[in-house]
Amino acid sequence: MVHLLESRRLRDRVTCDSAGTSSYHIGSPPDRRMTAAAQHQGIAMQGCARQFHVEDFERFDWILAMDEDNYRTLLRLDPEGRYRHKVRKMCEFCRHYTDNDVPDPYYGGADGFRYVIDLLMDACEGLLDFLETEAVLV
Repeated sequence: MVHLLESRRLRDRVTCDSAGTSSYHIGSPPDRRMTAAAQHQGIAMQGCARQFHVEDFERFDWILAMDEDNYRTLLRLDPEGRYRHKVRKMCEFCRHYTDNDVPDPYYGGADGFRYVIDLLMDACEGLLDFLETEAVLV
């Protein structure tokens, strides 16, 4: 997403962050295989792993889950449903791919990481188009 924000000159208008719903890898850089797949597409990976916090519901306008399990976990963190309208699945914004979930490439080979990069590029482009259509980025 950061790559697309920079290419569309929207970096000063959109704040983007990434957080997991579990405590795995907190503080670690992106997986080296994902970094390699991203570099192959001219994308520089940034940041380090952090865990989602309930306060993130207030900090962000949109909370995007990569798969159904993460989606349900996020909804459980909001038992009163105050932020449910902010929580969506990333693949809802895909324009070309028909996946419902972003697959976890962790136990597979390089092809899985490349596929996830392609899928996320499609979803991120679709999300930005949606935000522009909804006049959020005018």
